[in-house]
Amino acid sequence: MHYRQLGRTGLKVSVLSYGASPLGNAFRPIDEGEGIRTVRTALDLGINFLDTSPHYGVTRSETVLGRALQGVPRESYHLATKLGQYGEGHFDFSAARVATSFNESCRRLGTDYIDVLHCHDIEFADHNQIVNETLPAMIKLREAGRVGHLGLTGLPLKVFPSILDRVPDGTVEAVLSFCRYCLNDTGLEALLPYLQKKGVGVINASATGMGLLTGRGGPDWHPAPPAIKAGCRRAVEYCASVGADITSLALQFAVHHPGIATTLVGTASPDNIRKNVAAIEAPIDFELMAKVLAVLQPIHNHNFTRGRPENRDALIP
Repeated sequence: MHYRQLGRTGLKVSVLSYGASPLGNAFRPIDEGEGIRTVRTALDLGINFLDTSPHYGVTRSETVLGRALQGVPRESYHLATKLGQYGEGHFDFSAARVATSFNESCRRLGTDYIDVLHCHDIEFADHNQIVNETLPAMIKLREAGRVGHLGLTGLPLKVFPSILDRVPDGTVEAVLSFCRYCLNDTGLEALLPYLQKKGVGVINASATGMGLLTGRGGPDWHPAPPAIKAGCRRAVEYCASVGADITSLALQFAVHHPGIATTLVGTASPDNIRKNVAAIEAPIDFELMAKVLAVLQPIHNHNFTRGRPENRDALIP
């Protein structure tokens, strides 16, 4: 396993990290024991950054992850969770909720310290509230020694400069972007020089586009338009026709970029986490990758967005 610095946080994180949303039944009902074994397997394989949220499974993800970490030395991993989103369509970015959410998460996770605390999916927030209320409340937790570093997460890329340009450097130390650096969409790449100048570490997620670049395809709720789904399906079918695994290729593509500290992968299967780690440690077939990128070229950087109207990215159809 290789490790990279997460911006200026001082955290050295594994290039492949564990996203715990599947522990909250995000993609299928899971067996808790299997989920716990998956977390332990990830740690055994050198993954040292774990990410969750009270939103995933309406606290189930945090609860199962906390059980999986019982007895594991706290200094052996970096733990991230979030606040602001607590169920489908339920958002609360108030200062009062920051404190209660944090303490509730700590109880579920069995810890009194969170390495990275994210404000979750800020495209659904009033950014005046994030700047003037949410972040100041989060800073108090950092100053009290309960939190190491603060971050933001979101799907539209414009939400990150919207906040970072309005707060002093060092206020926000990490961003978590998803679906915007993968084989079919590398929109995040254009933002990397700006984030590097700000000293902000980059966490990438959903290297398969939330399932689009997998054999099973995206879930029913996936927000991508039909053209993107069809384009990704053609790439999946091409890989299948030549005996290649597109999911492994997608992970290799994501972790290969030196400007991205870590890429989250979510699974509740020990076998899958072993396969994912094996994939990023295997040599990359650059000829195959070039052919898959050519198949995806007609939809390259075509995107989907969401959130409050003022927070949405412009669409590339």
